[in-house]
Amino acid sequence: MEWKQMKTEMRNENTENIDTLPTLEMIRLINEEDKKVAFAVEKELEKIAEAVDLIAAKIKEGGRLIYVGCGTSGRLGVLDAAECPPTYSTEPGQVIGLMAGGPSAMFQAAEGAEDNEEAGAEDLRKINVCDKDVVVGIAASGRTPYVLGAMAYAKSMGARVLSITCCPDSPVEKAAELAIVPVPGPEAVTGSTRMKSGTAQKMVLNMLSTGAMIRLGKVYGNLMVDVKPSNEKLLYRCQRIVCEATGADEAAAKAALETCGHHPKVAIVMILMQVDAKTAKDLLARHEGRISDVIEKSDK
Repeated sequence: MEWKQMKTEMRNENTENIDTLPTLEMIRLINEEDKKVAFAVEKELEKIAEAVDLIAAKIKEGGRLIYVGCGTSGRLGVLDAAECPPTYSTEPGQVIGLMAGGPSAMFQAAEGAEDNEEAGAEDLRKINVCDKDVVVGIAASGRTPYVLGAMAYAKSMGARVLSITCCPDSPVEKAAELAIVPVPGPEAVTGSTRMKSGTAQKMVLNMLSTGAMIRLGKVYGNLMVDVKPSNEKLLYRCQRIVCEATGADEAAAKAALETCGHHPKVAIVMILMQVDAKTAKDLLARHEGRISDVIEKSDK
């Protein structure tokens, strides 16, 4: 694919004079371009839904969700992975973000690392990728060697291989069994794919991880019931969640949480089913952690 054919690298005719505009007009133009991102993602919802169901099924089997990318794409994958443990109490290593250049590339650009195809394979080899895992290659341009190398290795090990790109008909898209391709068009500043392309990728990643966690029972109604209370703010959030889910007052919610080690899911079941912490935990285990199933199907 030639550079002039790549949607992410094309010059945006709407912003050709952005450097001469008053600041407010400059920002307004960027905002107008950003508005296009959600519509681009909307066109990919069926594929995103398919990906969510696949990811949830593989995690339920004991597999992992592994993001692989470079530069902005890699950082977005690492960010999404890093948010899963505190937000949904995922097990360590259940959601992983890998990026070219390693952890230091999160803070200091290592752009040359993305050209190393073997490094992508090696990074997956180090974490023993297998047929239970889902690997998601993320690349705005859809042509990054590091990502392609990782995807090829993942496929050879039997892992399910997905991709997120912003350029149709790219090598990364063709290497994936399920390719998600939102196309928000040329950037406001030509080639700055941390802008619209980055936003599109972030939106898709939000849907993949959030959707999978909902399918895995880590959300009740629209409440984040598996949050890990690691600071004062989150302790209070847990209390509020229990109150919202059960209608209990703050004192009752706090008491239930203290009894069960501050696990909102357990506290909610304790209050709604009028059981002790051990019984609540057993009920959740019996119903794969889904509070709604505990309430609807359980006879205690």
